[in-house]
Amino acid sequence: MLLKLAFRNTLRQKRRTIFTLLTMFGGFTLASISIGWSDGSYSRIINMFTRNRLGHIQIHAQGYLDKPSLYKTIDNYQAIGRKIESIPGVLTWTPRFLAAGLASLGNKTSAVQIVGIDPLRENEATYFNKKIFKGRSFSSQPAHEAILGKGLAEVLQAKVGDEIIIVSQAADGSIANDIFRVVGLADSGNQMADRTAFYLHLTEAQELFVQPGKIHEIAIIVNKLSHVGKITKKITKILADNSLDVQPWQEFAKSFYQAMKADVEGMWVMLLVILLIVAVGVLNTVLMSILERTREYGVLKALGTRPHYIFWQIVLEVNLMALASIILGSGLSLIINHLLSIHGIQLPTSFTYGGIEFKALYSAITARSLYIPAITVVLSATVVSLFPALRAARISPAKAMRIH
Repeated sequence: MLLKLAFRNTLRQKRRTIFTLLTMFGGFTLASISIGWSDGSYSRIINMFTRNRLGHIQIHAQGYLDKPSLYKTIDNYQAIGRKIESIPGVLTWTPRFLAAGLASLGNKTSAVQIVGIDPLRENEATYFNKKIFKGRSFSSQPAHEAILGKGLAEVLQAKVGDEIIIVSQAADGSIANDIFRVVGLADSGNQMADRTAFYLHLTEAQELFVQPGKIHEIAIIVNKLSHVGKITKKITKILADNSLDVQPWQEFAKSFYQAMKADVEGMWVMLLVILLIVAVGVLNTVLMSILERTREYGVLKALGTRPHYIFWQIVLEVNLMALASIILGSGLSLIINHLLSIHGIQLPTSFTYGGIEFKALYSAITARSLYIPAITVVLSATVVSLFPALRAARISPAKAMRIH
């Protein structure tokens, strides 16, 4: 009976009910789209950092991340790779040899980050072949070929077919120098990395620095970003090697992760503002309703209606409107988030985040984008209805019945 009366009361003043619904409906939809947009944008950013570049998990020799060194290597990486492949959830892995050097072309010289890669594994793990915008990828066999990052090619004024001299120091103390022919130019999306990136075939990088069969990094790709922590623990357990350091992307890209967390906290501030807007709108409407129905509540109390009955009736009325706004808002927000996840929103000017340039932002349909706004709307509606409900429940019948 209480629920039935609450439902009827919401239909008595249709205009007031519609305004209240629109307030909660607007708050829910705005919050849902904001969360979906935030989740979609951060997912793309994380994907650019992990799936397309760094990997979700990395393995190094102990201490390498704190102080990178040519001598801190992983020796038996093939055996390690076979163990990693046996773990459920791991899609693939790729080895990398990392070193520093100087690259010269004509009268141009630049410091470079030499990255020795296994072309087949790198293509599978990070789609390296798709980053080459000019020229081609490496040959199947080592052939003194090099691929330059877009920024480095601009600094050296290099083009496909040029021969570049590399000079560095090998692990045995000798001078590491050789000539490599540029076969391609790559754009990873990271302007900072492309400014120094000089890619070589893994075998030739090992030979150049006199480190046969050794690497510095193993990048691992997993099937789901949410499984990174669990799989990191499994890899650490199955390897059981204290000389190896297994870290998730949150650790080896810590500065990026902390910056992203700060941005996410900004989203919660925005949700608080939306909650306040919804709460003020609902409070205003409910208070007006109480004032209009003061005589009605006085009659009810004069007839013997208990105060708690009036209290819960008002709370139910507000929550029924909140439920209706959630149902309507869910439908609209799902449609908008779906369209934004496909087409995105093209930005008038691109922006750079963590060295990666973004020209558009995309949304995503997630459970968070529905249940967080739903909880927000119900909680704010319930809280702001408590004071008006208490006021109506405590009203004096004699005084209320004299109000016209």
